[in-house]
Parts: sequence; C-alpha cells; structure tokens
Amino acid sequence: MNIKSTPLSGVVLIEPTVFGDRRGFFKEGWNRKKFAELGLQLDFVQDNVSLSRQGILRGLHFQNPNPQGKLVHALQGEVFDVAVDIRRGSPTFGQWFGQRLSAENHLQLYIPEGFAHGFCVLSETALFAYKCTDFYDPKAEHSLRWDDPDIGIDWPLNRPPILSTKDEAAYRLREMPEEFLPIYSEE
Repeated sequence: MNIKSTPLSGVVLIEPTVFGDRRGFFKEGWNRKKFAELGLQLDFVQDNVSLSRQGILRGLHFQNPNPQGKLVHALQGEVFDVAVDIRRGSPTFGQWFGQRLSAENHLQLYIPEGFAHGFCVLSETALFAYKCTDFYDPKAEHSLRWDDPDIGIDWPLNRPPILSTKDEAAYRLREMPEEFLPIYSEE
C-alpha cells in the first residue's frame, strides 16, 4: 500500500496493493494497523454506498458541526472525485484537488474533516463507497456550489450535470454563512 500526498494538507491518495490473477483480484480496502503505520490514525463509524448514473454530480457536501472524514473509492465504474479546503484560516482555503477513481485503478482518496467533498460520474454507472469518521447528521450538512467560479473546479464534463435540489441551491464559498465553515487548526 502506498500513500501519496496532494497539494491539500491531509488529503491523500491511497494505492492499495492488488493481488490479481486469471480469477480476478484481491485487495485490502481498509486495515487500521497498516493505515496507522502510514500515519493515518482513523476511526470509521459508518459505511455508505451510492449508485449513480453518468452525468450525476453529487456534492460538494460537508458537515459542521460533526465533521466527517471520508475514505472513498469506486467499486464499479469511474468517477471524478473532488475535495475542497473550506477551513477558515487555512493556507489552502478555497483550493481543490481532483482525482479519477475507478474500479480499474483501485485508487482511494482520504478527505479529512474540514473539506467539502463531491464527485461526478464518468462511466455509464458508478457504485461508490465511503467510510466515514462520524455519523451522518442532516442538521449539520451543508452544500457548496459545484461550479463556484472562485474555486474553479475543472470538472471533466461535456454537458451540465444532473444535480439534486439541495445541490442546485448550494452556496458559493464567499456567500457561505461563516458559522457553517470549520476553523483551520495546525494539528
């Protein structure tokens, strides 16, 4: 297993070791001991799976209070996954990182607490898995606009995405109520 840093502190790309042969493959998607040895001390409390079709964009979502760190990967299909630093006072506030995650490349992305997260589906369908460090709290969930021009995410889309009503009404970062945004800590 390899961990690669990204331009956003705390957001890491994980390359699991995959053992494959003519029968298929085997990989460990999560191993607390191995992740801890690589510097990721994580405690997951909830697993989520979503199925979406091509053109769907989910996000950009975050919770505050009760923020969630998320370990994500595609079980089937391909997505373009994005993390946005929304921590007030962070040196990378408003910056984003994106990565294609697919069943074929086996890559995982860890998005720590304090980041907005979203993805768009590039394949016909995608089965997407999340491990979360805190429970879902609908009262604490907020949405950041997927197309906020101040952030400038370069989504690999050739037409407007299909959004939920909640995501259509999301705030731009500069309009986000201050109390919704987490505060940066150098821990």
